[in-house]
Amino acid sequence: MQITDTGEYTMKTITIEELEALKDAEKTIVDIRPQDQYMRGTFPGAVSLPASRLEEQYEEETARLDKMHPVYVMCHTGEKSQEWVRRLTGDGFDAVNVEGGYRAWLRLSLSRFVGGESEADREEKRARIEQSIIKNWDLSALTDYKGITLQYKDVARKIAKFHIVLESAGIQPGDKIAVCGRNSAHWAVAFLATVTYGAVIVPILHEFKADNIHNIVNHSEAKLLFVGDQAWENLNEDAMPLLKGIASLTDFSALVSRCDKLTYAFEHRNEIYGRRYPKNFRPEHISYRKSAPEELVIINYTSGTTGYSKGVMLPARSMWSNITYCYEMRPLKTGDTVVSMLPLGHVFGMTYDFLYGFSAGAHLYFLTRMPSPKIIAQSFAEIRPKLISCVPLIVEKIIKKDVLPKLDNKIGKLLLRVPILNDKLKSRARQEAMEIFGGNFNDIIIGGAPFNAEIEAFLKKIGFPYTIAYGMTECGPIICSSHWQDLKKASCGKAASRMEVKIDSPDPNTHAGEIICRGTNLMLGYYKNPEATAQIIDKDGWLHTGDLGTMDNQGYVTIRGRSKNLLLNSSGHNIYPEEIESKLNNMLYVSESLIVLQNDKLVALIYPDFDEAFANGLQQPDIEKAMENNRIELNLQLPSYSQITKVKIHFEEFEKTAKKSIKRFMYQEAKG
Repeated sequence: MQITDTGEYTMKTITIEELEALKDAEKTIVDIRPQDQYMRGTFPGAVSLPASRLEEQYEEETARLDKMHPVYVMCHTGEKSQEWVRRLTGDGFDAVNVEGGYRAWLRLSLSRFVGGESEADREEKRARIEQSIIKNWDLSALTDYKGITLQYKDVARKIAKFHIVLESAGIQPGDKIAVCGRNSAHWAVAFLATVTYGAVIVPILHEFKADNIHNIVNHSEAKLLFVGDQAWENLNEDAMPLLKGIASLTDFSALVSRCDKLTYAFEHRNEIYGRRYPKNFRPEHISYRKSAPEELVIINYTSGTTGYSKGVMLPARSMWSNITYCYEMRPLKTGDTVVSMLPLGHVFGMTYDFLYGFSAGAHLYFLTRMPSPKIIAQSFAEIRPKLISCVPLIVEKIIKKDVLPKLDNKIGKLLLRVPILNDKLKSRARQEAMEIFGGNFNDIIIGGAPFNAEIEAFLKKIGFPYTIAYGMTECGPIICSSHWQDLKKASCGKAASRMEVKIDSPDPNTHAGEIICRGTNLMLGYYKNPEATAQIIDKDGWLHTGDLGTMDNQGYVTIRGRSKNLLLNSSGHNIYPEEIESKLNNMLYVSESLIVLQNDKLVALIYPDFDEAFANGLQQPDIEKAMENNRIELNLQLPSYSQITKVKIHFEEFEKTAKKSIKRFMYQEAKG
């Protein structure tokens, strides 16, 4: 136990390890989190005493507490509990704050991944996929929306048949297997079968051009490629000579086989499977290979916005550390539903939606199509997911198009700028927003790109549960995040468990600097590219993200922009285009925008919301006039050095990466 002198009084604190070591008779633990959070899990022996009830019935509730023994107060992070420790101490109680709160307990019980954890603990983490299949044998696991459903036992049997094919092809642990296609149950099976065999999975985004897919397959030295129908139509098998075979993700049939043994295995895998398991495949047959912490598991190629992608080598420790963090932040229960919208070929969707959901025994739904607002509304109403992760663009479009107009047209246009909303309006807005996403989720995890500042402010006002996650492929992906109730507005939270984060700046609180990080989530390096690895990871093990940010005294990190996107005018002013774009994207009839520097002048490239403009009777000259009015209005909010001198209208959406970031390098020259 520790005693901290705050200048006003001395606060007692206790670590979760110290609390666990106390005898049960010595513990009076009160959990002040909301009742629904308490019901999802708490520290053993803790009683529920929500802060809201404590506030309303203070005398009545505290009368039940014994002043002769310590009272240990727990919240989610150890921050909100401090004010109640102060109050209780002032009223004569021996109050003690639980450092780190319930999250610290989760970290202790779920995430002893490195440093002092036992081999048994490590074995448990390596066996999460295996144990989830065994435990949830008869439950639904993977569903293609409006298509097939696989139970956990079906997944297990397909994995067993997959392993037969790999063995027959002479695939060894450490060999590479590529998978390229839209999110689907069979994509997930191919991934799971690969990693449980001990081979290295190479996920490839199906949006990549054919030459980029060819390059990735060849560069990774993949032995097999599992491919969806759409991607396969554009590929040339002769351009991938190292492959032993290519199989369809639709039914796992052979499209190309360059090995007699492989051909035989594809054609006779059911027969071989039947001989191997004559009395059917059962849970006791499952014993998958477990990767050592530093063993390579995934090569995830980056989005390729500046030429050919780099292969990010993610070891087992990174994968399991990221999954463990998901457990710490938002525990899923067996049978909870998850909708997978983000591409599984990118680590954000791969981790949050797929690997975490599957290892937790959830039922995963794959949309198998573009997540338009219409598809989201339809599918979410049916599925009512418990966990949702998406990019900011999706949330922003839904809030602007489907939430605000339902409130009132006039109100809808003003809501984003209203400093204070009355309770009735807040409740209505929150209800409308929640229902569009199914109305059953704990919070929405938003990541992959900067969030519109005004939309975020609106969501904060109405109490909408969202979490900002910041990361990059090189960290598999999580670097920073915080629970939505603790999240500081405009920030991306604090450093994740098992990660250190610093700002390379003389004063991180006031002056933006590069965000650097290190820890368990960090990659091994870039595949066959030591030069690029040395450029991003320094001699002390710090990864240089290329992002600019600040960090306050509490550790909350705020992204200011990409260092490579930073614009420097002739006056020497640093201009962060993302901050200007965030304001502009929320203005009338603006769908998306880019700010570029041309001849030392800032130019706004705008893709208007033509649908809304035409629906309101505007013609092209009217749209041009509206964009010019937006420019004038925006400049009133900006300092002189960052004001926009010109607007250029784009008539097509900007090209984007899989995580919906605009490919900026394509638009640096604003012609016209």
